[in-house]
Amino acid sequence: MEDLTVPTRTTPAAFLRCLLRVAAFALLLLAAGRPAWAVEGEGDITLQGRYWIDPSGQATIAQVAGGTAKLESTPSRHDFHLGDSALWVHLDLPRLDPSHDWFLMLTGAAFVDHASLFVRGADGLWQEQKAGDHVPVAQWSHPNFTPLFQVPAGTAEPVWLRLQNQPAPTSAYVRLLTGESLQQDRQWTYLLIGGYLGFGLLVFVVGLIHARLYRDSVFVAYCVYVACMLLFQLAFTGLGGLFFWPHSAAINDAGPATSMLLMTASGIWFTRQACALERHGRLADRAVRVFSVLGALFPLVYIPYDGPQVFAVLNVYGLLAVLMSLSMCAWTWYRGERYSGWLLLGFLPVHLGYIFPALRAAGKLPDSWATQYAVLIGSAIEIPVLLYILHARARDFTENRVRLRALDSTDALTGLPILPVFQLRLRDALRRARRWDHRCSLLLVELANHADIVARDGREAGDRALVVAASRLSAVVREVDTVCRVANTRFAILFEGPHLDAMRRLLAQHIVARGLEPLPRMPQNTNLRFRVLTASVPDGAIELSSGGRVDDQRLMERLDHLLDRMLGDSQRVVHHLEPHSEAEPAPA
Repeated sequence: MEDLTVPTRTTPAAFLRCLLRVAAFALLLLAAGRPAWAVEGEGDITLQGRYWIDPSGQATIAQVAGGTAKLESTPSRHDFHLGDSALWVHLDLPRLDPSHDWFLMLTGAAFVDHASLFVRGADGLWQEQKAGDHVPVAQWSHPNFTPLFQVPAGTAEPVWLRLQNQPAPTSAYVRLLTGESLQQDRQWTYLLIGGYLGFGLLVFVVGLIHARLYRDSVFVAYCVYVACMLLFQLAFTGLGGLFFWPHSAAINDAGPATSMLLMTASGIWFTRQACALERHGRLADRAVRVFSVLGALFPLVYIPYDGPQVFAVLNVYGLLAVLMSLSMCAWTWYRGERYSGWLLLGFLPVHLGYIFPALRAAGKLPDSWATQYAVLIGSAIEIPVLLYILHARARDFTENRVRLRALDSTDALTGLPILPVFQLRLRDALRRARRWDHRCSLLLVELANHADIVARDGREAGDRALVVAASRLSAVVREVDTVCRVANTRFAILFEGPHLDAMRRLLAQHIVARGLEPLPRMPQNTNLRFRVLTASVPDGAIELSSGGRVDDQRLMERLDHLLDRMLGDSQRVVHHLEPHSEAEPAPA
């Protein structure tokens, strides 16, 4: 019948494909579930405005509205490198439905130092609403994860938007929303980023558990990288300033760049450890260490000397980090590190997502949903994939270490415990037997026809016969019993616990019968001819030395001598040593 069993082992490639499908399906649900504009006038109104750049950055709203501003049409999705200048945007709003509250929202919370909206009040005076990274979020006119302003409804008065930012370029991407749409937009943003942060914290805790379980420092570096990634997302999306440091404008302003540097430096350090770079090139390993440390220390330079040159170095550092990460994974994979290839694939989602904010910081892309959330989506895919790869890597390494440690206590050919281990267990068994006044059984088994198998079929066949003999002897005893190869063709079996002598005799017969079964992958009619000597111990006649001490070494020497004598009698296959009383003298 055809075997219809479904394999249960999941390969890393299958797991990665499944995870990517789930992520794509989640994005489709997110796109389908985002609220549609239900009120006329909502949406992007950036192109409806006209702009003017104040070179001095000192012009007041009265001067600008009074005719100082030389307005130009706003280009589609254009970035402005302002420096010390100020960008003024004149927005002619349509007559808004007074049954709704209306708001203007800017994107790119990490790229606006000062944002102010000027609205003419009923008394004819200009009223200012403030936001931006240089103002604590708690002091914004409308605290939000991105600059938000309220506009009057029922009138068609124009409004003025003033923006300042350096050294990054500024993009005046403005959306007009009702209060209901704003609330729905907030809920979806909190759901998306909150779910991401919760999942990231879960992965962080699981990584710490793996670090404790496998005692592998790679998991510690991975957890540091995950923590820096979560911190970067909090600062970059604006939720950190809204919920975690609402009263600190300094953290809100320096957070995106600082957390980006920490994330990049920790990611390079983690990649270096996961790829075992030190084993493949000490010079390259030192260079990567220096690069990572420079990234961690660079905020000490960036914060006090925030300027175009330092900002350019920041962007170059991020680009070099991406190239270095890919190069390390590819090079070590080429040099034989099997898991470096999987790490290369695991890093791809973040590296591809990094393109959007990098181009945004360089002024090549305007603010958009992609520049704001591309790295977040990429890291949501990357973080669990990397954890799975590290888990598979640590599992394989642990299995190798266990096998290496097992070589110190097992026979290399048969996999049975070595003689010192057997002697230790025999000594403990004799002590327990005397303490609780019962006997256990000790059997010596000789593979009598091993020399004939080697002479007829070769040394390889002889080794195979020893392996099969060890397997069959282990199969006839319990898990608590011990089988050991004490010599080239001789095995010892410790049958522990109180039992009847009839069980010892039956076990010897069973061993002989199992040996007569045909050998796999051997010539026909080839079998194992076992010769068995059994003894019930403790037996005062054979294992007591002077002083009444239990001597396992003397016991084994005595049984070896008796088995050698028995091998001289070709007719005897099994011999049982019956227990003697300790009061009886030992036979000569």
